[in-house]
Amino acid sequence: MPDIHHFVNGQSLTGSSGRYGDIFNPNTGVVAGRVQLASAAEMDAAVQAAAAAQGSWAQVNPQRRARVMFAFLRLVQARMGELAELLSSQHGKVIADSKGDIQRGLEVIEFACGVPHALKGEYTEGAGPGIDVYSMRQPLGVVAGITPFNFPAMIPMWMFGVAIAVGNSFILKPSEKDPSVPVRLAELFMEAGAEVGLDVKGVLNVVHGDKIAVDAILDHPLIRAVSFVGSSDIAQYVYSRGTSNGKRVQAMGGAKNHGIILPDADMDQVVKDLSGAAFGSAGERCMALPVAVPVGKKTADELRERMVAEIETLKVGISTDTAAQYGPVVSKAHRDKIADYIQLGVDEGAELVVDGRGFSLQGYEQGFFIGPTLFDHVKTGMKTYHEEIFGPVLQLVRAESFEEALNLASEHQYGNGVAIFTQSGRAARDFAARVEVGMVGINVPIPVPVAYHTFGGWKRSAFGDTNQHGMEGVKFWTKLKTVTARWPDTALEGHADSSFVIPTMK
Repeated sequence: MPDIHHFVNGQSLTGSSGRYGDIFNPNTGVVAGRVQLASAAEMDAAVQAAAAAQGSWAQVNPQRRARVMFAFLRLVQARMGELAELLSSQHGKVIADSKGDIQRGLEVIEFACGVPHALKGEYTEGAGPGIDVYSMRQPLGVVAGITPFNFPAMIPMWMFGVAIAVGNSFILKPSEKDPSVPVRLAELFMEAGAEVGLDVKGVLNVVHGDKIAVDAILDHPLIRAVSFVGSSDIAQYVYSRGTSNGKRVQAMGGAKNHGIILPDADMDQVVKDLSGAAFGSAGERCMALPVAVPVGKKTADELRERMVAEIETLKVGISTDTAAQYGPVVSKAHRDKIADYIQLGVDEGAELVVDGRGFSLQGYEQGFFIGPTLFDHVKTGMKTYHEEIFGPVLQLVRAESFEEALNLASEHQYGNGVAIFTQSGRAARDFAARVEVGMVGINVPIPVPVAYHTFGGWKRSAFGDTNQHGMEGVKFWTKLKTVTARWPDTALEGHADSSFVIPTMK
């Protein structure tokens, strides 16, 4: 049974803490390996290695750093199949979905390849007599990312792609549930540096761990910034502890994304979109669409009938089954938690239309599978509506009007994503302008922005002021310096006699 080691200063590093976490194959429910869990001292050693590497890496000109990112992009693309199989074996998502996980991360790497342009500052000639003003963006130093289990390739690349390209060194603390792909990415980054002729040891480091490792990151004085994705309670903790230690922190939390279906929507497309967005990846996405809000009784009744029929066509299978729409959830504990939420929904009075708790796959009875589940007549006062379930559970919340539907999404504690399905441009435009949610889809069920835009929610879905990737990412991982320059010729101008007066540009 293999052990997954840390990756520090360009090489595999066997931990010394003596603590391990089990890694399961969600398809079989069998322990497939162990991951080492770092102590605070081991985290400090990784930070010291990153600090030693950062200065020389920052001195590499942006164009050469971009060449490393181009090489990394090619290497990951060439190993897409291998990486997807490894990802699926520990996460449980089907191979096609794992390839999508990797590809969406690579799109941020593609953006990072343009770092020479992204780092260009501003310049004003002649801001005053003989005075020029210009700005530059400089790296922060050692920075860190703490990433969740549900996207073990995409979210790490969202973070370290931009952070490294702008000149920082990086500490990645991935989820201990599926840690192998992040290590493989770090190994490929080393290969990318070698391909370009640069020594990148210590630039990208992977340290596995639990809360001890997280707290070590949040408390370490050399770590200047932290990016986090996970549950909202932990996001708030990370943000509070990190900022209290003087760090720049962006902490992305949970979600309860709503899909608003107006009476004029193309119902054929809505059913397909809702099915994929609610049940794809077993619902383990912060941009899943677990709440459908049909407007009007006729719309709601039709949607319910057609979703039941659509669910009957879905195939749940093992990760390598090319015909399966989704696979198991990541762990037995998470499967049991989803089942508990389903029972809670029944106890709260929602109508359980389709119950996925009894699902079992022949030959894989110990796997962490749960079938698609559908609730109707869910009310806003229910705990199952208020909280994130993070599983293949779709809840129908009926609304009588457009305004009621808009308010449902706006008043929820989470504000990550939302979608509206309609053929009315006026209704869509009004909705997009007024809804209190960070990312909006118009006839797009999962509105994750492209890499050169930015990702971020509102309310309890995000803590901090800066979004991930795109130019917001460049801003988060750099500090801005502004220079005011004057080169006086005293022979011509004499000496200024107004040094005690605040400077003004006359």
